[in-house]
Parts: sequence; C-alpha cells; structure tokens
Amino acid sequence: MSGPEKILVALSGGVDSAVAAALLVEQGHEVAAAYMKNWVNEEDLPGECPWERDAEDAAAVAAKLGIPFRVVDMVQDYKNRIVLYLLNGYEDGITPNPDVMCNREMKFGVFLDYARGAGFGAVATGHYARRVPGPNGGWDILEGADPNKDQSYFLALLRQDQAAAARFPIGHLPKPRVREEARRFALPVSDKKDSQGICFIGKVKMADFLAAYVPEKPGPIVDLEGRRLGTHRGLHYFTLGQRKGIGVASPYPNEAYVVVEKRAAGNELVIGLDRPETPGLHAQGAWLGGISWVNRPAAAPRTLQARPRYRAPRVEARFIPHGRDRAAIWFAEPQRALAPGQICALYEGETLLGGAVFQAICHEESALRADADAGAPPAPRP
Repeated sequence: MSGPEKILVALSGGVDSAVAAALLVEQGHEVAAAYMKNWVNEEDLPGECPWERDAEDAAAVAAKLGIPFRVVDMVQDYKNRIVLYLLNGYEDGITPNPDVMCNREMKFGVFLDYARGAGFGAVATGHYARRVPGPNGGWDILEGADPNKDQSYFLALLRQDQAAAARFPIGHLPKPRVREEARRFALPVSDKKDSQGICFIGKVKMADFLAAYVPEKPGPIVDLEGRRLGTHRGLHYFTLGQRKGIGVASPYPNEAYVVVEKRAAGNELVIGLDRPETPGLHAQGAWLGGISWVNRPAAAPRTLQARPRYRAPRVEARFIPHGRDRAAIWFAEPQRALAPGQICALYEGETLLGGAVFQAICHEESALRADADAGAPPAPRP
C-alpha cells in the first residue's frame, strides 16, 4: 500500500481481525470497522449462535482503537447465497464448502459492495494470506507466512477485482506474534479463543444444521461386496473418507470403516476398511468445474500444484483445461477421499492461482483422457 487508504475492516469479534484493524490504524489509514450479521439462530436449530456476543466484542475492539463501528445486516444475502448453496449441495449428494463460498460471495462479495457504496476503497480481514503485486500488473495472493495458519485455500475462488480490493494485514505474521500484537495494543479480545464451526454460524454441528433443514432419508449401509451392515439416516450426513459417526463397528480392533461411496440411485452408503488398497478411497484424477482465477489463468495444459482440501499439502498435478471453466486434473500421486463439491485450490509455489470445484472423480488416467476427448461429462449442479 503506497499511501493512506480508506479501509473497512470486517471485525468478527476474534483476535485476528482485531489485530488487522489495529495494525491498519497504526499505519495511518482511515479505518472503520463493521460486524457482518449473517445468521440468527432459529428455534429449530440447536447449538450456540453467538453473533450478539461477537458483535459486542467487535464493538469493544473498535472503541479501544477509536474507530467508527457498525453492524451490517446481511442475513438474507447469507441465506440466499450460502445456506441454499449448502443445502442444495447436500441434497444433491455432494459435499459443499461454505467457508470458501463465504469469502467469495459474502466478505468479498456483498460486504465489499457495501463498503464501496459507503465510500471505502478496500476491505480488510484477519486472513492468514498475503497480497502482493503480480508480474503482469495485477495482484497475486500468496500463502500466509505461518504454514500452520495459512488460509489461502479459503480464498481460492476470489476474482482479480476482489483480490485488488482485499487487505490482509496479518498475513506476514505467525499466530503467536498476532497474540503478542493483540496484547501490545491491549485489545479486549487478546486472549479470546479462536472460533470453530460453520462459516459465520457459530458452534453448530453440521449434522444438527442439516437435521433442521434436510429431511432424513434412511437407507442401507453396505460393504464393498454389497452385504448390508446397517442403516444410515441419510446420505447427506456423510462425506467420502469419513471415519467417525458411521454407526458400524469394524471387526478389526485397530482398523476403522470409512465411507468410500454414496450411491444415490439405491440410497446406499458404501463403506470399507481404511486401507490404501481399499477400492474407491484413493484417486489421482478428477474433473473440475466452476474454475476461478485470481490473476493468472492457465489457458493451456500445464503442471502446477493443487491442494485438494484445507490442511492438505500442495501436490504436483497436471492441469488440462477444457473450455472456459472446466478442466481435468491428474495428481502426481493418489489422493485420499476426493469428494465432489469440495474445492481444489491451484498454486504455483506459494502463489495462489485460483480454484475450482471437484465435479467427478476418476481412478484411471486413460478414462480421464478419453472423457476429455469425448467432450467431458455433464457438470452436476455445484
């Protein structure tokens, strides 16, 4: 940043965004803060939705820093853009990623539009990621300097215009240093624990969230040979690679069952032992859809790195574009439990190139290339 800017900080009520705001004030920017009210807990949804407490904590941080504060009501936009996406995905048998979509659709979508309408030139968050000038004149997003807290994966679907308006003041800091900065600024949330839960909803278990909105549809749990082992409440409660909560005990004391397939046609949940050789558990190839580039699109086949899920390491992969927003990807080594609906983040070293949605999984490279030659399978609803 070359000079003072007018920046609206998205204060979540946590320590990361609080320190982001404090650093911007210290740097001399014209800073205001806002709490995004995206969810109000409803009577039929058990669990804690602490938006009022978080909003109070955010207001206390703003007061300590002497900056203007407001609560921005985005409940309807959140329902339309995130909740419906989440529920439609689970009803279709895929595993959506609300946290990635929240960043694209809410923080750097609706909230950014609000900020611009209020005269702000940028939006700042507490993400552990870095924004730097790219070699082509645009803006690149890099992984956070702290590898244990890097959150670039969750920014994989941002567009260039969103990256240009984003500010990540703590992306160059390790988490312990952020805590130290919070104490240096005497922020009232300096010792507050990090939040857990669905994006912007709070400490609500996903199973409880789904139970409140998606009707149960019981069906058989079967093994790889088709033998019935139990009954599930609904395929939407499970994701590929899941080990806990299946409800079927393994006959082996040191090995657990794992979900390897969800067969919508027969409403069957297929499980197998969590072994590398278990059919369906590992795959090297996939079709990607809804491709989004931060700054440098890959218009021709190339080798890059991909992160198939948060916390997974970057893995070398061959990326083969097919049309404007679809591609095939073949990983250099098998990946565990690739799941349709999840996000695949694409990298060149520490630079986040963009991301896409897993649409179909492929276990044979020859089949993937044959599908590419034939024109790619139809894309399911993301």
